[in-house]
Amino acid sequence: MRGGESPVAYDVAVLGGGMAGLATAIRLQAAGMSTVVLEAHGHAGGCAGYYRRRGFSFDVGATTLVDFEPGGVGAELLDSVGMPPLDGEALPGYVAWLPDRVVTLYRDRAAWQRERLRTLGDSPAHETFWTFLDRLAGAFWVASRAGVRLPLRRFDDMVHDLRAIGLRNLPLARHAGSTLGDTLRRFDLRHEAPLVGLLSMLVEDTVHTTVDDAPVINAALGVTIRGAGLTRARGGMRGFWRPFVARYRALGGDLRVGCRVERVDGRAGAFRVHTRRGLVHASRVVSALPAAATARISDGTPVADRLAPFLARDADALGGAIVMCLGVPEDEVGDQEFTHHQLLQDYNRPLGDGNNMFVSVSAAGDVDSAPPGYRAVMISTHTELDAWAGLSPEEYQTRKDATGDQLVRLARRVYPRLGERPVVRELGTPRTYERFAFRPRGAVGGVRQTPKNTNQRAIPHRLGVPGFWLVGDSTWPGLGTVACVLGSRIVAEGMLREGSRYGAAHATRSIR
Repeated sequence: MRGGESPVAYDVAVLGGGMAGLATAIRLQAAGMSTVVLEAHGHAGGCAGYYRRRGFSFDVGATTLVDFEPGGVGAELLDSVGMPPLDGEALPGYVAWLPDRVVTLYRDRAAWQRERLRTLGDSPAHETFWTFLDRLAGAFWVASRAGVRLPLRRFDDMVHDLRAIGLRNLPLARHAGSTLGDTLRRFDLRHEAPLVGLLSMLVEDTVHTTVDDAPVINAALGVTIRGAGLTRARGGMRGFWRPFVARYRALGGDLRVGCRVERVDGRAGAFRVHTRRGLVHASRVVSALPAAATARISDGTPVADRLAPFLARDADALGGAIVMCLGVPEDEVGDQEFTHHQLLQDYNRPLGDGNNMFVSVSAAGDVDSAPPGYRAVMISTHTELDAWAGLSPEEYQTRKDATGDQLVRLARRVYPRLGERPVVRELGTPRTYERFAFRPRGAVGGVRQTPKNTNQRAIPHRLGVPGFWLVGDSTWPGLGTVACVLGSRIVAEGMLREGSRYGAAHATRSIR
């Protein structure tokens, strides 16, 4: 180390305490590395976080956890760090309310196969299309759980992925450059409004793009996430994070909240992370921040230089979200069998801003989410960032009030009395995510995935800067809780393979 520098305090500093960041940190901590997580917010969670108001706990992004049941990616995470299975409500599915019909998206595979043919068409073309999508999804769910590494950077990545996919399923990889729209046209189904409408909603929620732009492999995984298991933790995301953070700290991990990172410099073996609460030293760094935020705090270094082409490419591929949080009496939402619903208002309008919205209601008896006799309700929809930029305070408030009223009104198709007597009624917008979650421009959920920016063209976990790693929704595999958990596994395994290569005694070149 250089004369006058303080000794390295941690093996790894993780920037950002969302799903990807904390999952990476806890894996490394459980494996014997010393880690610190630096989180700008007042508690862990990021875009899978929560906030409390008047006895209610509201999820501000993800409302369910995917693949946390036995054999899943999330279950592997919990087991690997000595945690019990997730305590929550395993959803049997949810209901899609299309403009002219209602479709129940059952988790049970046989029930879903019957329902989709009954409600969306049962021609030979429909059956063949679904058979192809099921095969594609099945093969790549298995590969995902085996930790597929993309983009391929080294020979051992290729060998690993061949084993994960398997020779039998390798021919399916030829579809990597195709979109879901291409596939629908191949089966002469692109004109089927109900089918395309349902797929559009599912794809926007999981891949954040349209059926014509969504890579078909990614879309197939998104369309079938119910089969991987959706679970809402008791107490919502707060109910997940409290024991998860407690376990991380019990393993010796250091979570520092209210600790916003301002700059990173130094070199492998001797990184310096400058925060508003002081300087942190670490041998290695993992940034779980959005790519744009990572570039900003590493300005003038090779990290920022190597991210620049990706940021330029994806500048127009970012989107935002709106979420209405309601704390309501139980009798306003107690008359539906399912607690989660998705609504599409118009087949011919672009999705977002209420035309495609997801309604999530806490389970009956979940007093960690709401006081007895009440339920927590989250209504979310996507939005364009530009629609919320440059507004005066008065214009912003007018738009915010109108949007909130619209979301509640549309959700009354499912719950006719929703919001009549709210105890809490608050709306989050891109400005909210920018202010409280520190997301650049309020963008959430990573980039809209297309064949031009995902899979082999995704931002890699390793930029080629010694000791510096990336994880989270800006990198492979991208969006959602299951993707972030899978990314944490890929990064943790990669760092453990490195061993002490970039320890203090092996410091190499500076990134300054």
